[in-house]
Amino acid sequence: CCGHQQEIHERLHSSSRALRERRRRLRKRIARMKSIQVRTADGVRLVGMHVTTERDERDLAIVLAHGFTVTTARPHVQRVAARFARSAGVVMVDFRGHGRSEGRSTAGDFEVLDVDATVRWAREAGYRRIATVGFSMGGAVVLRHAALSPATTGLAPVEPVNAVVSVSAPSRWFIRDTVPMRRVHWLLETPTGRWVAEKALRTRVGGGWSVPPEWPVAVAGRIAPTPALIVQGDRDPYFGVEHGRALAAAAPGADYWELAGFGHAEGALTPALVDRISGWVAAAARRAGTMPA
Repeated sequence: CCGHQQEIHERLHSSSRALRERRRRLRKRIARMKSIQVRTADGVRLVGMHVTTERDERDLAIVLAHGFTVTTARPHVQRVAARFARSAGVVMVDFRGHGRSEGRSTAGDFEVLDVDATVRWAREAGYRRIATVGFSMGGAVVLRHAALSPATTGLAPVEPVNAVVSVSAPSRWFIRDTVPMRRVHWLLETPTGRWVAEKALRTRVGGGWSVPPEWPVAVAGRIAPTPALIVQGDRDPYFGVEHGRALAAAAPGADYWELAGFGHAEGALTPALVDRISGWVAAAARRAGTMPA
């Protein structure tokens, strides 16, 4: 009788332990999204999201930087953010001129100040380590941000990061050798294109560059000793593998992943690739240490 009761007790204890473990895993997976606002050094108000799980640990934050005409409201962006949130807090805003944010897009110039303001928000929220992960235009912007490359007015980012990841980024500006990039230039450079961008894509485009900002490949050498990862797919319809290779060659010590079958930016990310990038970020941020005060 006593032995039977002991067996029942052990089974109940084991079931309770398994239930607690399932709840712990569920808390780690369920993403909570909270609206945030930041203001850039040049006074532009940006709207975005802070994505966490129930655990809401403030050790590592990943600042996501989206591509041109993309917003944080896109379902695929939110899916990517929720996946990254399994391993870190996620902070992301609509770049200027995009979605709910003020201002007009400068196609990668003043957006370095947008990333800088978002990193500052993460620091003030209590995160000890911060990494930036950017896609397409955002990938170019996070490289320039990590190199502290200024906007063309001279305003420069000031917030350091512990690691930077650039996915599907151009190595230089004015790429017109692919059909998708010719469409992008039509959106940027013609009155009809800018009207379509605003009405159909919720992207308000500013005037053209009188002086272009520094090319990503020109600033990549200034990123070290910050750990950097360059990710480029061989099925990217916007930018060929030569862009990823050029960026990696220009950034001493950077890791380079050239992925077979991978397309373009956040829209092509699989859960497995998000997890792989998350693992790289966590390891790189630990090596880099705690964010300086």
